[in-house]
Amino acid sequence: MKLTAERPFANPEAAARKLVELASGIEPVQDGRIHIEKINAPFLYTLKAAGEEFGAGIRYAVERGWLELHESGTYVRLLSRGEIH
Repeated sequence: MKLTAERPFANPEAAARKLVELASGIEPVQDGRIHIEKINAPFLYTLKAAGEEFGAGIRYAVERGWLELHESGTYVRLLSRGEIH
């Protein structure tokens, strides 16, 4: 009997890829900015991911150069619109 549910975004790379996918589907506002809540809400509430998974995914995407996170934490910029390897 399995008592815990699978966490598809427990792996930071999987979370980062999903966040980049979500960001790719959002029309940026000025200067390529995507407000963080535009990817945060669907990730947490629609996909039922955890806050820790969101944070780990953002960090992973920033480290890989896929996203740029503003120092205020209010928006990201998609750095790579191509396929993420």
